Amino acid sequence: MSEEAQLRWTSAARTDIGLVRSNNEDMVLDRPERRMWAVADGMGGHAYGEVASRMTVEALDALPAGEPLQQAVAQARVCLLGVNSALVAEAVARNVPVIGTTLVLLLASGRTGTCIWAGDSRIYLCRGGSLHQLTRDHNQFEELQIRNHLSREEASAFPGANMITRALGAASTLELDEIQVQVSDGDMFLLCSDGLSNAVSQDAMFGALQGGDCAQAADALIKLALAAGGRDNISVVVVRADDVEPDQTVLNPSL
Repeated sequence: MSEEAQLRWTSAARTDIGLVRSNNEDMVLDRPERRMWAVADGMGGHAYGEVASRMTVEALDALPAGEPLQQAVAQARVCLLGVNSALVAEAVARNVPVIGTTLVLLLASGRTGTCIWAGDSRIYLCRGGSLHQLTRDHNQFEELQIRNHLSREEASAFPGANMITRALGAASTLELDEIQVQVSDGDMFLLCSDGLSNAVSQDAMFGALQGGDCAQAADALIKLALAAGGRDNISVVVVRADDVEPDQTVLNPSL
């Protein structure tokens, strides 16, 4: 059995405008056949956030399929750097300060997954009895904790603690973080915008994922965020990896 055939990938994506916003600036990418998933959250409070998220997702979707993981990751990075430059130029052309978006991207091949991100959209891994956040938010809250050695409570008290420190389109240079994960049978990944993570506790997210069905989990997560007030756009992509059952056919020994 080839490495690529070891795992079967299934997924489901949902995005909702929420109960307060007048338009949805989130975009999702759900391509299980290509082992590619993404959530882009157009930066709230800036003009044309939906333009930024759409440009980002469409550029990723246009990348060549079937490349080895290392090459696919390299191509995605080049693609995102290009999108960043295009967004900076678009902001100048439209005479607005910023046209930006956060991004989380999951690429997988065989039993390896690679997460790439900028901003405060997140990727979680649900494995066994726990839900673990794989990404680290790029915002002032995290920076204050790391650089100033502050507790979560101390950092949250600072004005502008949730201000994003990285995003596509935010500056002429873009720094992307990346981690690699070895994937096991039954692993579930959750990609989401902060419309989910700001509204729903990690325990509640874990509860929604425990059933193991991607579509049901995605629906449940959207409902949880709406029940919590739906103050932002809400986007989720739920991804599951399962071992492919080997051929169990056994010859009758009497033949």
